[in-house]
Amino acid sequence: MTAGPIAVAVAVFALAVGAFPIAPSQVLSILGAGIGLVAPEAIDAQQAAVLWSIRVPRVLLGAAVGAGLAVAGALMQGLFRNPIADPGLIGVTSGAALAAAFVIVLGAVFPGKLVRELGNYLLPFAAFFGGALAALIVKHVATRDGVTSVFTMLLAGIAISALASAGIGLLAYIATDTQLRLLTFWTLGSLGSANWSVVAIVGFTISIALILSVRLAAPLNALALGEFEAKHLGVDVQRMKNIVLLVALAAVGVSVAFCGMIGFIGLVAPHCVRLLCGPDHRMLLPASALLGGTLLVAADLVARTVVAPAELPIGILTALLGVPFFVVLLRRQHGQTTSG
Repeated sequence: MTAGPIAVAVAVFALAVGAFPIAPSQVLSILGAGIGLVAPEAIDAQQAAVLWSIRVPRVLLGAAVGAGLAVAGALMQGLFRNPIADPGLIGVTSGAALAAAFVIVLGAVFPGKLVRELGNYLLPFAAFFGGALAALIVKHVATRDGVTSVFTMLLAGIAISALASAGIGLLAYIATDTQLRLLTFWTLGSLGSANWSVVAIVGFTISIALILSVRLAAPLNALALGEFEAKHLGVDVQRMKNIVLLVALAAVGVSVAFCGMIGFIGLVAPHCVRLLCGPDHRMLLPASALLGGTLLVAADLVARTVVAPAELPIGILTALLGVPFFVVLLRRQHGQTTSG
């Protein structure tokens, strides 16, 4: 497998390149000094400060968010038994965006004590709460007599997303120019909030989600045969649906809360892995996490260097980089099907 070395190479390159360039060999030396393998005297203090305070948190955040979005996408595709399903289908992204828009435009309605206590975490907290609320509404609408209908959940997710879009449009209409610019930038996504506190929160949440997702591999493989068949194979289908939704909510919710709306990773990464490695979730889930993290780190590298010293919203880059790659793989799959 070359995926691991490629991911490491992308991470090292992302750590080296920027407004303050650091040679890849020096990056490895600084990292080695951090874990005691290299003498501190052998490294440049300024380069080390830039690396540990800015670039390492940003790369780690990108890897975690990319992995979380990709695994959430793989879970949604397995749950809906549709290879082009997206994490946004359960309403988390749109609900988070509506809550974030509310904070940006109408933040003055919040009690001053709450604003002071949460500080810079008010927006992420509200976005996560909004995404969770939207997902719970979708699940509630789709559940009757203790059984969740995947088809109804899909329709409910579309309805909630449309309602959230209308709410965002209304808030954008009454927003000031400054608020509208901030709202637009947030909806396009960015890893600019990266610091060690954010990495700890996002990394811990997504790590738990990834661990839980591995336990879902066998049940999702059984579900591919159909719900009736999965039940006969001993799978508690309703319990599995609940866990899938919880894992996807945690991964997508915390990602959107701190980094805004980053599209296409959750769709492209698992679908590409499925085309290359097959549909077995025992391989699909970890490989999707690896590819998703690598893609987002690479996209962020381009976003912060292509128009330096300015920074492109990463959501634009994920679409620009993801769509052509996705189309090529689709054409490759279609060619193989036709020839077969």
